Amino acid sequence: MTSDADGRRVFALAESGFEPYDLDGPLQPEITWQAISFDRKSQQGSYVMRLAPGARTIAHAHPGYEDFLILEGELTDSDGRVLGRGDFVSYPPGSRHHSSTATGCVIAVFEWRPDEPVTGRRGNDLSATPATGR
Repeated sequence: MTSDADGRRVFALAESGFEPYDLDGPLQPEITWQAISFDRKSQQGSYVMRLAPGARTIAHAHPGYEDFLILEGELTDSDGRVLGRGDFVSYPPGSRHHSSTATGCVIAVFEWRPDEPVTGRRGNDLSATPATGR
């Protein structure tokens, strides 16, 4: 990782030291991760997860949103849907799932909680906002 004066951090993932994954309980040696902005205390932020061929995550629930982008390989979600490179998945708070991969994969994960209760409308969704005439 390199840091700039303006606070930007750049992670060269090919050169980064991935660590054993333990966010869902016991260590899972077939899964590794690289924290980017993830904070263990708040359980929020981003990280990159690498799953070896044959890896399976432990079934887990989400206290907030879990969004992830498939960067490499294929991931099969608990309902059997196969996700591939470029697929972006969003799980709402309270959801539960597990995933597996036959091929191995790398995903970028974003875990976050809204500041306000979820009402079905995201803060940047202006589709329901009346026009202002400008």
